[in-house]
Amino acid sequence: MIKSQQFDVIVIGGGIAGISAAAGLASTLKVLVLEAESQPGYHASGRSAAYFAPAYGNAVVRSLTAASASFYQNPPKDFAPDLLIPRSSLFVADQDEASALDALWSSQPGLEFVTPEDLPEHISILKPGLFGGLLDVDGGDLRVDAILEGFRRRLLKRGGAIETRKQVVELAPEGQGWRVRCSCDASFDAAYVINAAGAWADDIAVRAGLKPLSLIPKRRTAVLIEAAAEWCHQRWPMCVGVSEHFYFKAEGHQLLISPADETPQVACDAQPEDYDIALAIDRVQAVCELGEIKVKSAWAGLRTFASDGAFVVGEDARAPGFFWFAGQGGYGFQSAPALADLITGLVTKRQLTDTEQASLPLLNPARLQVS
Repeated sequence: MIKSQQFDVIVIGGGIAGISAAAGLASTLKVLVLEAESQPGYHASGRSAAYFAPAYGNAVVRSLTAASASFYQNPPKDFAPDLLIPRSSLFVADQDEASALDALWSSQPGLEFVTPEDLPEHISILKPGLFGGLLDVDGGDLRVDAILEGFRRRLLKRGGAIETRKQVVELAPEGQGWRVRCSCDASFDAAYVINAAGAWADDIAVRAGLKPLSLIPKRRTAVLIEAAAEWCHQRWPMCVGVSEHFYFKAEGHQLLISPADETPQVACDAQPEDYDIALAIDRVQAVCELGEIKVKSAWAGLRTFASDGAFVVGEDARAPGFFWFAGQGGYGFQSAPALADLITGLVTKRQLTDTEQASLPLLNPARLQVS
């Protein structure tokens, strides 16, 4: 039998969650990332809408996003510059959504109200008759490839390792830690396992002999359409329906649109459905004058959620040394620096910041466990 290789920490999953966590942990520990695909970031991380949205998500998401802002605004020297390209976001509401816009404004009074008459000054193709909008000037486009590559380089520079095409088939307690066996018959030992497997996080738990947490992978569709030259769309803010039923933003010389779908789906290599492509066009067309529509491409990814919509971060009380780092639900990139710091602090048992301490009860996997 091939002898197991020894590490301090094994991170399962090479998306932004796993790679950022591994890079942080590698500052003091010997770390291995196991990725089932041929490259890191193949699934949700490689299909992200790539936007930093401080006003998006529930309170704990917004808190961890805010804690990540300085990292993106002033990247560390070992990362590429300009990880965050400033771009505002504009939440728009039709007449039936006035109360939803009011509720958003009440919860985030720092947003700027935009009258119906002024909406076209921000996005020229918005139709008349909308109730109004709320402008958040603090957002921006994230250079996701550069971010993922920066964490990957940091991990390797600190002595960490990444093994691709390593599908985990079994995890079992071994001595004072865990033994992880892969489909290629390789096995690895570590004191700690970080379950950062995204849509497959529950599957990994089952392979470790644990009951799953009923995490829900949900399909999200993105469509690129041709942008008219007269739009000057690259200057527009990202536009989000206040009820979160569509969004669109500039993507190079094209326009990225989405129906903001959240269709439950088993973990898989998600593909776009014709219905969702049509739905994206229909929902954006309801508020915009798009003219002739030419679809250039479309794709889908899985965003994985806990039942309460909050992240799942922390040690599983049923299995010492097994840490959850999942349920990031599409907010993984915008909160990655703060989340990576948090999981590193939990594993290494450093003193947590006040923000981290306040978030723990909302993130603890115990909240989702049923007897």
